[in-house]
Amino acid sequence: MSRPLHRGVSGGGRLSGNIQDYLEDSQMKFKPEKEDLDKNRLSVFAINSPSKQSVQEKCYTVTDPFSPVSSRKRYKLTLFLLKLSLFVIVILALMGSFWWTLSLTTASRSHAFRGYRRLQEQLVSDLWDIGELSLGSSRIKELEFCSLDVENYVPCFNVTENLELGLTEGQEQDRHCGPTSKLSCLVPPPSGYKIPHRWPTGRDVIWIDNVKINAQQVLSSGSLTKRMMLLDDDQISFSFASSMVDDSIEDYSHQIAEMIGLRNESYLVQAGVRTVLDIGCGFGSFGAHLFQKQILTMCIANYESSGSQVEITLERGIPAMVASFTSKKLPFPSLSFDMVHSAWDGIVWNHKAGIHLLEVDRVLRPGGYFVWTSPIVNTRASVKKKDILKKWDFVRNFAKDLCWDLLSQQDKTVVWKKPSNKDCYASRSQGSGPSICKVGRDVESLYYHPLEACIGGTHSRRWIPIEKRPKWPSRATLSSKELAIHGVLHDDLIEDDLNWKSAVRNYWSLLSPLIFSDHPKRPGIEDPVPPYNMVRNVLDMNAHFGGFNSALLEAGKSVWVMNVVPTSGPNNLPLILDRGFLGVLHDWCEAFPTYPRTYDLVHAEGFLSLETAKQRRCSILDVFYEIDRLLRPEGWVILRDTTSLIETARTIATRLKWEARVVEIESNSDEKLLVCQKPFVKRRSYPS
Repeated sequence: MSRPLHRGVSGGGRLSGNIQDYLEDSQMKFKPEKEDLDKNRLSVFAINSPSKQSVQEKCYTVTDPFSPVSSRKRYKLTLFLLKLSLFVIVILALMGSFWWTLSLTTASRSHAFRGYRRLQEQLVSDLWDIGELSLGSSRIKELEFCSLDVENYVPCFNVTENLELGLTEGQEQDRHCGPTSKLSCLVPPPSGYKIPHRWPTGRDVIWIDNVKINAQQVLSSGSLTKRMMLLDDDQISFSFASSMVDDSIEDYSHQIAEMIGLRNESYLVQAGVRTVLDIGCGFGSFGAHLFQKQILTMCIANYESSGSQVEITLERGIPAMVASFTSKKLPFPSLSFDMVHSAWDGIVWNHKAGIHLLEVDRVLRPGGYFVWTSPIVNTRASVKKKDILKKWDFVRNFAKDLCWDLLSQQDKTVVWKKPSNKDCYASRSQGSGPSICKVGRDVESLYYHPLEACIGGTHSRRWIPIEKRPKWPSRATLSSKELAIHGVLHDDLIEDDLNWKSAVRNYWSLLSPLIFSDHPKRPGIEDPVPPYNMVRNVLDMNAHFGGFNSALLEAGKSVWVMNVVPTSGPNNLPLILDRGFLGVLHDWCEAFPTYPRTYDLVHAEGFLSLETAKQRRCSILDVFYEIDRLLRPEGWVILRDTTSLIETARTIATRLKWEARVVEIESNSDEKLLVCQKPFVKRRSYPS
């Protein structure tokens, strides 16, 4: 059974004012009501705006207005009232439009536009609600669960379907979003699913039932996997003393640092390395180790139906996403990562005249490093095999054509450095190596464009060597000169960060008592500061400048954030990546490239307004189905938007079986927060 959203605090600090008493009283008040989910009563209370820090003391309870009408007489009366309401709304909309036109002569254009926009959003919301009511109880009931065969389904990565479409030569592994890739049901968790261990315990130990890999697969795997994973009853334990390479992860990362010319991996940050793209990351041990050194590693790997590298890496609380660049570019702008790491990835680098190496070069920043560990590296054993030697010679020569500097080679590992300036490209002999991409093709708003056989990123104003960028954590604020490249003023970024710091304090003052009550009290041990890392994987659906990410780090939260920049809005992803954060472009009318139950917290500020302002090919309900797929059981959703859109979202959240609270923001009467928790519903009620 899921724990109710209205539970009290078991230990820990107390909030100021009467909010603590409210939380304790609400637990007693709502416990009988939770026995009947159809009552759907929601607690609505007020907190300060992001610019304030304290929680307001007033609170009240409202009932859900969307209850089905049983009486025929009430049905006729309701239908009449609905028709009358629709007529009144249309009249008000026309009057509003007329008032807006007249007000242009007496009020500022920006103020008039905001008033008209609010009226338009209210009209959309009211029509939505009227439509829901007019369709009867069949449409407002809770939504159904999917069948059990999709419990680990990742839409858009259907290899079987792609093969049937005639896609071959690796293209069947690429992402293809069609009409059949959309799910209109709630994805159930696997049988035996358990709430993941909290960070940092969850980094080293995961529940075997939470991922699609079984004990037999572990025991029958080769020595390589066995060195990484230790099977212990119903858990899998990972150890830094075991690795995807011959030595331990610690020794391996130490070796890479020495090959670059550093004392050890702790000096990588001083050398300008903050973000790493790990291609074919195994199960995330390399990224887990580097995280302790203030280095963020994004794991990418192909979709796998079982034993998935990405699924297990995410379960451990390490950044990862499903991605294949067999035929399409990765959804990152050029010059995005300080290091690209590839070990035992299975990629045929000499395929298609080195086009995959060109994609590595495109996402690598000037002065960045490409670390490659492979059995085909020129060693005494491989030099005797002509086919292996041929592949090694191709990679080595192509790297030279890309102007990469071969820094070092030890055993099966090679480290190249991308040039810090562009002089080398012009000094190459004519006809040697790939050409430079034309200006019109070298763009930063890439969203799964086809791979191109040219060197990208050279026309970007962001061509700044990593050694000349601010070192972490100073990089998070960026200099005025760098911000000017993105068209952002330094004061605007500072103000945005301050607002988000205040917002995060308010979020945590709201969530901490609820999350903290999940933490068992241990006799004789002081309670940790809430929320005790109960949240690790965070998804920001509309990341703006990455301010939410920055504020979480400033607050000392041991989280990582996937900053998503919607394709429907301005592309701030280059700015976010330059700040030393992780992020990706995404169209939210398509499935996000990850496995179900990926994130502990999903956050979106202004996302609903952004999406409803566009002519979209999907509904808000479609987006909420996807959020539910991404969210772990007992995970949280925080939405901030206009009042009308929040009320619409609250209605959908109720249908999704989420427990929802609408939180008023006193300093801005036109905006509200919606705070939801996804319950942990047992599998027995799902369809087979």
